Amino acid sequence: MRFCSLREFVLLTVFFAAFCFAGEPNLPEVQAPWMKGERLTFSLGWGPITAGTATLEVKPLPGGKTEFLSFAQGNSAITRIYPVYDTVYTRVRNKGLMTEVFRKNLHEGTFHNTSVIRFDRKGEKAWLSDTVFTDMKTRKVKRSADTAVAIQGMEHSIMSAFYYVRTMPLTVGDTSRFSAVSGKKRYELKVLVHGRESLKTSIGTVNTVKVEPVLDGDGIFNSNGRIFIWLTDDDRRIPVLMECEIALGSIKAKLIKAE
Repeated sequence: MRFCSLREFVLLTVFFAAFCFAGEPNLPEVQAPWMKGERLTFSLGWGPITAGTATLEVKPLPGGKTEFLSFAQGNSAITRIYPVYDTVYTRVRNKGLMTEVFRKNLHEGTFHNTSVIRFDRKGEKAWLSDTVFTDMKTRKVKRSADTAVAIQGMEHSIMSAFYYVRTMPLTVGDTSRFSAVSGKKRYELKVLVHGRESLKTSIGTVNTVKVEPVLDGDGIFNSNGRIFIWLTDDDRRIPVLMECEIALGSIKAKLIKAE
């Protein structure tokens, strides 16, 4: 029996990877409403059980840059059994939402992991550093690895790509193909646009677009279940519901507050 962990679930909330362009085009500056600042809060649950909360936040920076942050933690009942405290950080250029640095810190039970990806667009390399600690108090390292991945110059991190997809038209029936750097590899993904649905949410009844990310390979979304995201069918493209199928049902992230 395999359960979808909160680690996988916070990665679900930042799942998308974006277009891989040939060459080095002049990318437009993204003007989406949420680029001025946004904070979304989700409840994480399995069936009737609420396991924790997660947030997605957008913070504008000087110099035409923006920070994207994600945070997930278990509730008090889960924490007593299996403490979880996960954060994901990305800094991008506003033109094309090109990632400069991606950082992930996972603290789950006795598992402690820090990973960083730095993108060298001109050198067509992504530099990855990954460390697992046996003890965070003493910072004792269990294993560590540094890797250079060849890129074509325009790949996104999974987090910047999630926001990039929120700027797309998302025509029903379309399949968009993408590429991303995650873990220690460059992966090919695609996003299927399944249809439009009306959902009752914390921000009212909204029209949504249902999409599904599918990985061609053995990377971050290689699981037995499927992943679905419902985005509001307007210029905000707010993710109001995210679902990860598992053997015994599904894990869901439901929007509970949008600021």
